[in-house]
Amino acid sequence: MKKLTTHKRISLPFMLSLAALLTGTSMASSFTDSREFKDWWNGKGLLRGDTSARLGGGEPNPIFKGRSDLEDLGVKFSARYKNAFFGVASSSLGSRSYWCDQLDLGIELNPSRLLNLEALDGIKLFANVRYRDSFEGSRPNIYVEADSMFNPNHMDSGSQWRMNSFGFEYSTKELLPIKDLFTLRGGWIQPSREFLDQPLSKLFLNNAIESSKGLGGNIQWSSSFSTWGTALNFKPTDWLYIKNGLFLSYNRATSRGNHGLAFQGNAMQPSQNGVMYVGEAGITPKITADQLEGKYAFGFHATEVQGAKNSTRSDVVGEQHGYWVQADQMLWREPSGEAGKLKKEGLSTFNVVSWADDNNQSNKFPLYFHNGLAYTGLLPTREKDVLAIAFAYGYCNPAFFSSAGATTRKYTYISVVEATYQYKINGWAHLQPFVQIIDNPKGNSSKSNATVIGFQTGITF
Repeated sequence: MKKLTTHKRISLPFMLSLAALLTGTSMASSFTDSREFKDWWNGKGLLRGDTSARLGGGEPNPIFKGRSDLEDLGVKFSARYKNAFFGVASSSLGSRSYWCDQLDLGIELNPSRLLNLEALDGIKLFANVRYRDSFEGSRPNIYVEADSMFNPNHMDSGSQWRMNSFGFEYSTKELLPIKDLFTLRGGWIQPSREFLDQPLSKLFLNNAIESSKGLGGNIQWSSSFSTWGTALNFKPTDWLYIKNGLFLSYNRATSRGNHGLAFQGNAMQPSQNGVMYVGEAGITPKITADQLEGKYAFGFHATEVQGAKNSTRSDVVGEQHGYWVQADQMLWREPSGEAGKLKKEGLSTFNVVSWADDNNQSNKFPLYFHNGLAYTGLLPTREKDVLAIAFAYGYCNPAFFSSAGATTRKYTYISVVEATYQYKINGWAHLQPFVQIIDNPKGNSSKSNATVIGFQTGITF
C-alpha cells in the first residue's frame, strides 16, 4: 500500500508547536535576563502577561494589557493547541505515519464583575468549542485496527468543529457557613468532564486511559459526548464531596456529522432518547507531614433508553448501569529544605477500576482497569517535567460479541502499555514523546499486536 507522505501536512502545525521554542531562542540573545521576559517565558500562556509586562523595554505589550484588563472586568478567554505525530511501527497492516491537530477555544464570563452587581457573585457563564482533524492521515487506528475504546489517538472522535459546552456555574462561595458548600453546573455540558476526573490520565494519548476509562466501551462517555444536563456538587468539608448529575442520553452522540449540535438528541428517532444518572462520592485527603494529596472515589451510572418493548418492560429498550472506583495518591514528595514549603516534585500513582453486568449484551467491556505511575521532576533542573507509564486492560464481554454475530473467534481481552515523558519547554509549551504497545487489538487474536511511537506538542495561549 502507498505510504502517507507527512512532510507537507505537518509543516505548519509543527512550526506552530515549536514557535515557542524558536521565538524564545531568538529573543533570548537580547533580553532573556530581564524580569519581564522571564515572567512571560515562565508564565501561563503565549499571549499572557500582567499589565506591566515589557518585552525589551518600551510600553506594556498591548495584547497582554488588553487581556488582563478584560479579565479584571470578568471576561476570560482560553485557547490551547496540541498536535501529535503517530508512527505505527508494527501492526497487521505494516507501518505508516499519521498526524493530527486539536484546538480548544473557550470563554468564561463573570456577570458580577461585568455588570458590577454583587448580587450575581458566584455565577459564571462559559462556552467551549473545539476543532479536530478529520482527514484519513490523522487516524492511526486505520492501521492499528484496535477496538475504538483502545484507539491509540484519543483525538479521533468528534472531528472537525464541535460545540463542546455552554452553560452556567453557580457556587454558594461564602454565602453559607461552609465555603463552596454547593456548586451547580448546567447547560450543554460533557459528563466525562464532570465525573471521574483524573488529571494524570490526561498525560496519555491512548483513548482508554485518557478518556473512556472503561465506561466509554459501554455507554456514551467520551470527550466528544455533549448533552443537556446538570451536576450538583455538595462539599461539606475540604476533604469530602458528593456529586450527582442528570443528563439526556442518546445514541450516535459522538457522530462526526453532528458537530456537537444535536440539541434534540436523536432527532430522527426521538423515542430512542433517554435519561442517564451519574453519581460520585469521594474524599481528597492530605496524608503525612508532607501533605501528600490523594483522591479516593466511588461512582455509579445508570441509563434508560426509551422506546420499543423488551421482555420485562414495555417502556425501555435498554437499561445499563455500572460502577467505578478511583484511587489516586501522591506517594512521595521531594524534600524542599525549607520549613513550611512543599515541593510539587515527587512520585504519584493513579488507578481506576470500572465494571458492569456481563450478562447485559450492551456492555462491551464489563471489566476494565488501568494503573499508572508518574514522577514529576525526576531529572535535576527539570522540576516540571513528568515521566509517566500506565497499563490498561479491558475484558471482552462474550454476551456482547455473540449478540453481534461474532462467533468464529473467541473474544478475550485487549490491553495497552503506554509510556511518555512530558518535557516542559517553558511555562506554556511542551514536547512529549511516547510509545504504546497494544496487545490483542481486536480482542480475538485476529490482529497482530501493534507498536506506536510518536510525540505530542502543545501550546497554551
